[in-house]
Amino acid sequence: MKFSELKYERLNYEDLKKEYEELLKELKASAAPEEFMKAFKKINTFRGHVSSMQTLCSIRHTIDTSDAFYDKENEYWDETMPLLQVYEVELAKCLLENKFRKDLDIPEAYYLTLENTLKSFSPVIIEDLQEENRLATEYGKLKSSAKIEYEGKVYNLASIAPLMNDPDREVRKNATIAYTRFFEENEAKFDEIYDKLVKVRDRMAKKMGYPTFTPLGYIRMNRLDYDMAMVKNYRDQVIEDIVPLSVELREKQAKRIGVDSLKCYDLNYNFKTGNPKPHGSIEELVQAALQMYTEMSPETGEFFKMMVEGELFDLPTRPNKEMGGYCTGIYDYKIPFIFANANGTSGDVDVLTHEAGHAFQAFCTFKHVDIPDLSFPTMESAEIDSMSMEFFAHPWSHLFFKEEADKYHYFHIADALKFLPYGCLVDHFQHEVYEHPEMTPAERKACFRSLEKIYKPDVDYEGFDLLERGGFFFRQGHIFQSPFYYIDYTLAQVCALQFYVRMLNKDPDAWKDYVHICSLGGTKTFTQIVREAHLKVPFEDGCLKEVSVRMKEVLDGIDDSRF
Repeated sequence: MKFSELKYERLNYEDLKKEYEELLKELKASAAPEEFMKAFKKINTFRGHVSSMQTLCSIRHTIDTSDAFYDKENEYWDETMPLLQVYEVELAKCLLENKFRKDLDIPEAYYLTLENTLKSFSPVIIEDLQEENRLATEYGKLKSSAKIEYEGKVYNLASIAPLMNDPDREVRKNATIAYTRFFEENEAKFDEIYDKLVKVRDRMAKKMGYPTFTPLGYIRMNRLDYDMAMVKNYRDQVIEDIVPLSVELREKQAKRIGVDSLKCYDLNYNFKTGNPKPHGSIEELVQAALQMYTEMSPETGEFFKMMVEGELFDLPTRPNKEMGGYCTGIYDYKIPFIFANANGTSGDVDVLTHEAGHAFQAFCTFKHVDIPDLSFPTMESAEIDSMSMEFFAHPWSHLFFKEEADKYHYFHIADALKFLPYGCLVDHFQHEVYEHPEMTPAERKACFRSLEKIYKPDVDYEGFDLLERGGFFFRQGHIFQSPFYYIDYTLAQVCALQFYVRMLNKDPDAWKDYVHICSLGGTKTFTQIVREAHLKVPFEDGCLKEVSVRMKEVLDGIDDSRF
């Protein structure tokens, strides 16, 4: 069955409420472990169906935010999902307190997430959750509404990106000015949305008994086996071990492209001959990916054939399409779906392989995990699956980049290293924002800019007033829509780079370990999954130093002057 054929229907809240109550009553009345598991499976089938309808609506809404039907349906789910959280809490209590717990085949990691469910919700915050959903949706629609006029043509935020990477420096500069103008013209609106989001999140935290939103944010992100102190220590190591390397890489970049120093519009232009670009249409890239995954392993071949036959992608950028990329799962059909905004840059391949990593993990997990909540691991673990897949795809880069494959490898590795400080900057900024919710919009921007000078000390925004005042964060959707979801990418990147080192060392167990952790889904915590993969946990002192030294050796071994 193709994605376009999947039927969506609105599920009436009153009917859902009644069924939830009946299923919970049956679960609580179970007289034996076998009865309990039978009732638990029944309620999970129901919960999976609710999730599937909400997810179908969300996918179709992000594909076209101007679609009146799905816009209205999305509003309905924004209102309804917080109401259903009452029953999720009841389910969590039932599972945590039931007398058969020690006799049930349920992973301990699941119980930890259930405890977080209880810690993160109370009926007193339902209206606040609804407001948070509305504001997050408003932010997405605002970005997708961008109509950027440049040289007689109209672009959105994704489609103008190739011009911002153009070999002609004036074109890069002018395209970046046009891109930034959208955020300048909507500065007050972005500030208003974020100010309201910070305040509603702080209000929820206070109602729940937390001093600030930060601890609640960690709980909502299911940080199961690490805390704020460990994250701070990790960020400090990034500042010490990675920031100097990223500055060095940008200095080499400036020399390669023939400028005295990089301006903000040069940051994404890496080679005098231009950035590596995929060769072929989107359809041809998908066919190249099919060949790659068929050759990579039997499991990936079966997986990607299913994706192609089911048309489980929406890849091109279009007007009114929400920005960014994601992978999600549709539980009723046990299938993943990939959403992207392809624009003719190397990022098209990065996103395709990245989201395919998420989708492959879901494909592996759906086969044997019946609890919907465990279909995907927690976010930082999920990003190991996606970011590692980007590197496992390297031997097939020629299918996408032809003669530019080596250039892409250098670009991809260097970009991964340069990303780590930025990812930590985004995380550090959010800690400051939620520790000080009283900050004004101007103070928040100033805070972001001051942190940029720590994590990206060489960035030059001359001529870009909004960016010089700290407005770069407007473009980072995670800050608005998924608070504290960003350090995850950096933690996973460190793990992915360790997998890459094992690939370079021709470790025969690297792929086996990768497939193994994909099959785990959410049945283990982050550090447990990292150790199951035989990798070092990124929080460990010295881990970042080791990764940076090895990756610098790899890059130094590549003659980048030929690019």
